[in-house]
Amino acid sequence: MTALRALVFDVFGTLVDWRGSIARESQAVLSSRGVSLDWPAFADAWRAQYQPAMEEVRTGQIPFSKLDVLHRRNLEVVLQEFGIRDLDEATKVHLNLAWHRLDAWPDVARGLQRLRERYRIAPCSNGNISLMVDLARRNGLPWDAILGAEIAHDYKPKAIVYQSAAAAFDCTPHEVLMVAAHSNDLAAAASAGLRTAHVARPDEKGPGRGESAPSVPVDLAARDLLHLADQLDALH
Repeated sequence: MTALRALVFDVFGTLVDWRGSIARESQAVLSSRGVSLDWPAFADAWRAQYQPAMEEVRTGQIPFSKLDVLHRRNLEVVLQEFGIRDLDEATKVHLNLAWHRLDAWPDVARGLQRLRERYRIAPCSNGNISLMVDLARRNGLPWDAILGAEIAHDYKPKAIVYQSAAAAFDCTPHEVLMVAAHSNDLAAAASAGLRTAHVARPDEKGPGRGESAPSVPVDLAARDLLHLADQLDALH
């Protein structure tokens, strides 16, 4: 682990509270148009379309599309599912950009600042570059670069996404630590040659519905990013 040169991060769930933020943003946009519904359930339903949409790209059924494009297609499905009709185009565009307005978990900005003192840092997310930039500007995330799906033109957990992030920093995969709150993401990163760190987000999908501990072997497991920084500092 002393050979580490860079850290790359999952973003949705690991760094930002997608569920609470999407529920809040959806309510803000739709309630003024007379819509009343279970806002966390709406967020969950929209998120449930995420993996199936990306799988179409991963399997070659459709060409690579930015996540914003997939989110918009998924939004149409979810609006129909909840019986929401006759929304004007401008409202749909604004609602789709709710994913650009997610709030970070409380430890994230300070944790990334500490980690950046020793390592290069970047997201390795399925989110597109403009989405990652907007989240960084909103939450004070001090990235050295924006890496991930749009750079690789594919979606995690494909190995090329992790390996292209390492290559962008002129690192071997073994010199890069993938940080995530999802064991399946970390297992895929490890298979691609990266080191791995799990960060607990036990309430990501609702109270007690996130991962409080990894279910796969990892190099490090932390309570939050500040705890991860403490562990990495202890190696030097």
